[in-house]
Amino acid sequence: MKNFMNIIIILFVCLCLCLGWGCAEGAKERGREDTYSHTIQISSLFPSSSSCVPSKAPTTKSSLKVVHRHSACSSLSSGKASTPDHADILRRDQARVESIRLALSNSFRDRIRPSQSTDLPAKHGSTVGSGNYIVTIGIGTPKNDLSLAFDTGSDLTWIQCKPCGACYPQKEPIFDPSSSSSYSNIVCSSPVCASLTSQGLASNCSASNCIYGAAYGDRSITVGNLAKEKFTLTSSDVFDGLNFGCGKVNQGYFKGFAGLLGLGRGKLSFPSQTANKYNNVFSYCLPSSARYTGHLTFGSAGTSNSVKYTPISSLSGTTFYGINIVGITVGGKQLEISSTVFSSQRAIIDSGTVISRLPPKAYEALRSAFKERMSNYTATTSPSSVIDTCYDFTGLQELTIPRIAFSFSGGTVVELDLAGILYVFDVSKVCLAFAGNGDTLPTIFGNVQQRTLQVVYDAPGGRIGFAPNGCS
Repeated sequence: MKNFMNIIIILFVCLCLCLGWGCAEGAKERGREDTYSHTIQISSLFPSSSSCVPSKAPTTKSSLKVVHRHSACSSLSSGKASTPDHADILRRDQARVESIRLALSNSFRDRIRPSQSTDLPAKHGSTVGSGNYIVTIGIGTPKNDLSLAFDTGSDLTWIQCKPCGACYPQKEPIFDPSSSSSYSNIVCSSPVCASLTSQGLASNCSASNCIYGAAYGDRSITVGNLAKEKFTLTSSDVFDGLNFGCGKVNQGYFKGFAGLLGLGRGKLSFPSQTANKYNNVFSYCLPSSARYTGHLTFGSAGTSNSVKYTPISSLSGTTFYGINIVGITVGGKQLEISSTVFSSQRAIIDSGTVISRLPPKAYEALRSAFKERMSNYTATTSPSSVIDTCYDFTGLQELTIPRIAFSFSGGTVVELDLAGILYVFDVSKVCLAFAGNGDTLPTIFGNVQQRTLQVVYDAPGGRIGFAPNGCS
């Protein structure tokens, strides 16, 4: 009887251990589910836009506050957030993607005809997006604080100038070069004027002054004097004689902001012209929503171990920053995408493209894996032709979505913030923030996917870096 009881006890202990192990394994699996997914309150997808919450910016570098153009934080908003027109944003986004395709294919090299200086076709290297992210820079003497959309896909910095032949409405007073003691026009015979056409811009002459012209994929244009002027970023960061465009004819989808800050790789770009001070290095963080601010920082990104780098890939003769995407992970699972899918298309990282564009086979794999993990939610039709995977979360309090990570050459893995996965129209239209590209179009890592990441552009080092939690 005693032996029998011992056997019962042993069996009971084994059964408890077995059950305990099974429970531990179950907890482990649930932990993995938490590790590879975001669980959030639905309300967090709609943060209050009526207030402005500044993010902590670097204090030891030359930093500018970055705001969304529709934010209450923006000088364009008079302290009140504006409602974005998502259909318009995505329509213009698609026009930008097409313009990038044309730029990379080198197919547009037309020139301004002297008799039709405002009739510009889309130019090689000229792209403009929605102007989503804005910084404020002082221009001229005395300085005028002007809101500029910044763009890694453009080289030339330009602003609207008086006298204005045709200008779009902007919030701040239009810059008057006659009131600035540091302004000067660039003459036609100068080397910088001669270099315009090689940088994807049109050039002409008027009374010996150099005239530039740029037309964009959405048929927006800017034409004016190529000039030199003083730029003030901070009280200690002042630059005399930077080349810029003083636009006299500016039409199209620009609205509110005074012009464009070019952050591309060309000689006319702001980083190139300030390389003696900043060594052609800059970084930014785009906020998670219009409620928050980010930053644009010029100069060394420091030696933070959290910044992981990938090489800038060669895109000969272009403004753009090339990258190599080698894989995508959804919910902790590496997607089965052939390496040739990414290598057969050129890829860039771009601050002006909103929704990331992927090769068809890569996007299909991403969409399929995402939909599988979202099968418990109600699918709905998309309000835009650009994106096609949307859900209706009406009546729900909580939401769980899979995490998504991108692998780049050099072994760098970048996990996207939750704000980098979804594009939110309203509670009944929340969509996967990716789109498929045609086989002839470039792969683009867009600005939605870059939200809250610190993104470092190190041109001398030939690399681009990523770090999490760069801003809110």
